[in-house]
Amino acid sequence: MPGMRLSFEERCEIGRGVRQGRSLRWIAAGLGRPVSTVAREVRRNGGRWGYAAVRAQRRWHGTKRRPKPFKLERHPRLARRVERLLQRRWSPEQIAQRLRRDHPRDPRWWVSAETIYQSIYVQGRGALRHELHRHLRRRHPARVPQSGTGRLPDMVMISQRPAEARDRAVPGHWEGDLIEGAQASRSQIGILTERTTRYLILFPLADKTATTVREALEREVRRLPEHVRRSLTWDQGKELAQHVRFTVDTGVQVYFCDPGHPWQRGTAENTVGLVRQYLPRGTSLAGLDRRALNAIATELNQRPRKTLGWDTPAEAYTRLLPSQ
Repeated sequence: MPGMRLSFEERCEIGRGVRQGRSLRWIAAGLGRPVSTVAREVRRNGGRWGYAAVRAQRRWHGTKRRPKPFKLERHPRLARRVERLLQRRWSPEQIAQRLRRDHPRDPRWWVSAETIYQSIYVQGRGALRHELHRHLRRRHPARVPQSGTGRLPDMVMISQRPAEARDRAVPGHWEGDLIEGAQASRSQIGILTERTTRYLILFPLADKTATTVREALEREVRRLPEHVRRSLTWDQGKELAQHVRFTVDTGVQVYFCDPGHPWQRGTAENTVGLVRQYLPRGTSLAGLDRRALNAIATELNQRPRKTLGWDTPAEAYTRLLPSQ
């Protein structure tokens, strides 16, 4: 059941539909929304020829009422459930994931880990008692700022990734990463691994600037059949700072892992280890062209995997493709 407000992902689908010349009724049916909702959204944000999902989302952010009440303030039953689980020393992430699994068709029970943290720590705004921080693993009385590259704008976190991606039930959900070699600023390649089949794509990168990475990812994604380009999961590196434009241009939603949680992108992490058999740490990657990378990917895609019942990723992926 969709929420009252259009999400950014839905706005991306609207933008993709109008660029393809689809009718508003067709777009609305795909989103499960009334056609009037889609028509108002397009009309208010430039019409068919000027609609852009990013601009529409920014306009909505600028007009919505602030401060917005936390979800736990608006749903006391949900807040009480979260409190009980915190007292049992469940982490906010465990609570968020389990509630979504236990209530897959009822968004009233969906809450992100970040919302739980903010409800505990943001004074005067939280629906949860501040002393509940004592039940958290680190028990800090205040949020501890995370060091690192800084938060990218408009990130959609992995907690919002659909269940079909988490349980690998539906193909087309990919995990990506960069592999760096000697002289890291000029020596890197990109990887994409499909979560269901473990099929690997390697691609060269001239550098790891956000523009270079986005353009390379767009080229790779556009080569894929449309039914196997559903989502991409990445870490919070600055190389994906242009993720919003990537989503608008390709229709592929990007989900980001939580900082310091590499296991949330376990398929990519395992793939990096396999590629390192061919390209050990300290190897310069600057001279590797598409042919050399394809040779490595082909060998790995033709290795049988226990998790695939000893099929190879190439065999599993080929079954997803339409018969010629």
